[in-house]
Amino acid sequence: MGGAVPVRCPACRRDHAYVPPAYACPCGAPAVPPLLRGAPVAPVTHRTWTDDWVTVRCLGCGRHDQWPQPELCCPCGAVLRLPVRPVAAPGRPTATSDPTATSDPSGSPDPSGSSSPSGHSRTDRTGPTGRANATGPSHIPLPRTAPAPRPPFRPVAIRSARDAVAAAARYLTWLGYRDVTRSAGRPASRIDLRAAGAIAQVDATTRPSTRRDVECLWLHALNSSVTGVFFSLAGYAPDAGERADALGVPLFTMDPTGRPHPLNGPADDLLGTGP
Repeated sequence: MGGAVPVRCPACRRDHAYVPPAYACPCGAPAVPPLLRGAPVAPVTHRTWTDDWVTVRCLGCGRHDQWPQPELCCPCGAVLRLPVRPVAAPGRPTATSDPTATSDPSGSPDPSGSSSPSGHSRTDRTGPTGRANATGPSHIPLPRTAPAPRPPFRPVAIRSARDAVAAAARYLTWLGYRDVTRSAGRPASRIDLRAAGAIAQVDATTRPSTRRDVECLWLHALNSSVTGVFFSLAGYAPDAGERADALGVPLFTMDPTGRPHPLNGPADDLLGTGP
């Protein structure tokens, strides 16, 4: 559960190395969705609330929580949902066991028991995927310190650029930011949202957001002594993701349902601890 898992995209046959994300349990231990090895990945063609969330048991305290279903976004455009081993109720055995600990979730066996697939992982910055790492997640979110668990986030479908900004504003409020307001029109600074302690840019275009976009947002946030949060519908260029990691800018992608997905370490921390 702690290493990279080989995943093959059924659409383009590209190989990926995927590491499931580690979420912050209230006890402080990382809760990692246990991938069901040997089961085929499924392209996401329709989203429902049930499919987007999965129950994960914390190995530290035994707590059961709902966390986002692991997904990988392939550069070919396919979004792949990775199956997770079901969690049994306390005191009951799990109905499904790990059938082949050395096989690929795409169905391709790996007789050596190790994986060295070629391709891309979370560093593609094209969707809410995992970061390839031979020993475990490259980033474990900080322990959750919010005073109370948040209610489930209820997204709003995105049909226009205005909808994207509205969905991002709703998400910032859900994270815990106060006084979230929208900028009038499209300002030259491209700052679409302002809140107490944060500003946000929402890129609703069809091109991946660039390194320059990330740097401009960071400079505006630095001048205002606030956190700069970036939302993008089309994902990010690889160098934009690397620059955001270095500057500590939280990156989120947004799917058509209006649900943001954390894409890097600062975004994971923001989701886990709030503002």
